Amino acid sequence: MATLTLRQIEKRYEDNQIIRGLDLTILPGEFVALVGPSGCGKSTLLRMIAGLESITSGEIALDGEVINDLSPQDRDMAMVFQNYALYPHMTVAENLGFSLRMQKLAKTAIQQQVERVAVTLGLTPLLKRRPAQLSGGQRQRVAMGRAILRHPRLFLFDEPLSNLDAKLRVELRTEIKALHQRLNTTMIYVTHDQVEAMTMADRIVVLREGKIEQTGAPLELYDRPANAFVAGFIGSPSMNLFAGRLDNAGWVVTDDGIRLPLQEMPRQPAGLRVLYGIRPQHFELQQPGGLHAQVNVVEPTGSETQIMLNIGDQKATALFHDRIMARPGETLSLLPDTRRVHLFDDKSGLRLN
Repeated sequence: MATLTLRQIEKRYEDNQIIRGLDLTILPGEFVALVGPSGCGKSTLLRMIAGLESITSGEIALDGEVINDLSPQDRDMAMVFQNYALYPHMTVAENLGFSLRMQKLAKTAIQQQVERVAVTLGLTPLLKRRPAQLSGGQRQRVAMGRAILRHPRLFLFDEPLSNLDAKLRVELRTEIKALHQRLNTTMIYVTHDQVEAMTMADRIVVLREGKIEQTGAPLELYDRPANAFVAGFIGSPSMNLFAGRLDNAGWVVTDDGIRLPLQEMPRQPAGLRVLYGIRPQHFELQQPGGLHAQVNVVEPTGSETQIMLNIGDQKATALFHDRIMARPGETLSLLPDTRRVHLFDDKSGLRLN
């Protein structure tokens, strides 16, 4: 296990600043996910930690030792890539044992360690095959096994599941989480899929334009997003955000005159422009005094029904854990659960309640 400390990390490509004065500490044994939209700098940050990219300024420290000038092979880290990066001419067993052979371990010791990891990852029947004979999920297991056999202080994952189909992604994310629990090592996991981050990580770091917007436990970010960006990014389907103004009676009035209820009046002046946030699953259906919502698209999944609709001029999404027999063009009455409303300043995006 290792502690990783990033101090005022910056990365520039000529006039383009990718990472902006970033500070972050990752504790021993933590599983931290870096998430954010494309181009936010999460993969660049991971590559700088690994030593595959230079930093423009700042310090990267591993257990207190500054490692800015160390080469990747001297950082005692193992990285699992999106594209597997296996040697095509080697068998699975040879790929797994490659780093051990570089350490000049005895053949018997290599074989024992390879077989042990193969059992852990379900690779035993595949040890004599070459990468071309494996499925995508099997190749990614080999890449993970090779990383484990390096016995690193830090594991780095760069979107390792993005090339896999949906079913395999679910299976492998469960395996990675179980692997973390068994090894109890520090892991940093980059993904654009916030559902992966929510289900796997101990802590999530949300990045935007090279800066940290919020860091915290998955449910903390879900329940108390610090700003409108995090609110819209964390959660699937994403939070509905309505633009409007506070009035004197404890309502938010949208620009097209829709009145949205609040549980209590925030300590903010009437007339303040705000964003009213409500998650799709926090609407109650067919309630007296509800909002008139016109159905556009209905997506039943069996266990849930997701409905895309219009509330006034605003497009919104509602999610119900029941089978809702609604049709396009139909009008529903939806009432937001005022206990679950999130209120943000329209200008700064910061949370108000």
